[in-house]
Amino acid sequence: MSPSTDPGRPEPDATTLAPPRDARPVSDRGDTVCVIGAGASGLTAVKNLREHGFGVDCYERETGVGGAWNWRHDRSPVYASTHLISSRPFTQFPDFPMPDDWPDYPHHSQVLTYFERYADHFDLRQHIWFGTEVIRVEPVDGDRWDVTTRSTGGYGPERTSRYAAVVVANGHNWSPKLPRYEGLEEFRGEIMHASSYKDPAQLRGKRVLVVGAGNTGCDIAVEAAQQASHCWHSTRRGYWYAPKYVLGRPADQVNDSLLALRVPLRVRQWLYHWTLRLTVGDLTRFGLPKPDHRVYETHPIANSQLVYHVGHGQITPVPDVARFHAKAVELTDGREIDPELVVFATGYLPRFEFLDPRVLGADEAGRPRLWLNAFVPGHPTLAVTGLVQPDSGIFTLSHWQTVLFARLLALRVRRPERAAAFAQRVTAGAGERYSGKVKDSSRHWFEVGHADYLRAVQRAMHELEDK
Repeated sequence: MSPSTDPGRPEPDATTLAPPRDARPVSDRGDTVCVIGAGASGLTAVKNLREHGFGVDCYERETGVGGAWNWRHDRSPVYASTHLISSRPFTQFPDFPMPDDWPDYPHHSQVLTYFERYADHFDLRQHIWFGTEVIRVEPVDGDRWDVTTRSTGGYGPERTSRYAAVVVANGHNWSPKLPRYEGLEEFRGEIMHASSYKDPAQLRGKRVLVVGAGNTGCDIAVEAAQQASHCWHSTRRGYWYAPKYVLGRPADQVNDSLLALRVPLRVRQWLYHWTLRLTVGDLTRFGLPKPDHRVYETHPIANSQLVYHVGHGQITPVPDVARFHAKAVELTDGREIDPELVVFATGYLPRFEFLDPRVLGADEAGRPRLWLNAFVPGHPTLAVTGLVQPDSGIFTLSHWQTVLFARLLALRVRRPERAAAFAQRVTAGAGERYSGKVKDSSRHWFEVGHADYLRAVQRAMHELEDK
């Protein structure tokens, strides 16, 4: 495979290969790379592959760029008050900074504008097929891929094209993870997943139970505190709640300064506890459960308002749900509450419905086995980008993931023996973690410390350099 100068989109007279077993005609796209999704990770994949000389076809099921950050998309988890939880400098792409006059934590509408400007600045739209969903990706002819697409919604005929490589950038915050509770089907109140939450008006005047203590669950609980007639917030365990500002600066910027100085984890943990003692004190005093882990063993919840509303009696912390009854919810401590609306802020699970799970080495729970959360053992021309949950913004990490993949594809032409050696490195390192000790739950499958992760990517870059 070699970089192409300007292959453009498939032309009507593109080479058609012999029909496969199921008699589908296949359009051969030569050295072109397929990118699935035009959200943050997909856009930077298109840009970096083009800069390395590759032709790119990007398929986006929606009608615009932005992925999860485009609130118009039916799979978007964005709600009216959504802001970044990582500050602007640690979220932006390294080669396309956000405007200096934007706030530290931009609103979701600004983030969408940022992606639209990014796409226009690098002239990416001409490489994107909007309103087109990928329904099947299959390995063929060694390291090539047959990608079958159709118009979003299942209209029109299917089309299969053969690509030299594939980048999967379909996101992992769109397929709701729903809990199972005894009696849930009998509950007569309203039930919704946080993915369906869009506006505080949905909570107004109701008795609301929010289940889940991630950033989204805490945000919804805070909005329920101001809009609902009563709000219970159910958490399975105790968590660390980080203020969004420390010493007058965004908290992630202060933490990054410590990481840059290579301050040991134990010292950073001590500093964090010291900061909490000075600001909010002992969280158990507010009725919140004591965390069952040390700070940084999971990413702290970035929310400055939850403790405030708990302290004002506007949020009632409660333990996990034990079971549902027709008109009540029983908690694990034996209490019963009577919410009218239950919001499950229980996260999402990754879904690659167009790929055989065995291609990604997925286990029984559906967790793929990858190196750097991106590279697939046994498939050197397939990469997954954006499948990380960092303690900073994700866009920078997606950028460097796709730069690394583009360089690997180019190396397969210049130095195939070195590319083959790198493929062995991928197999040996699959499943490595970049976040120290973390909880082993689906919520933490893809957690990475951004400093450790970027150092690992940098080492991989060095391995690819010609000597």
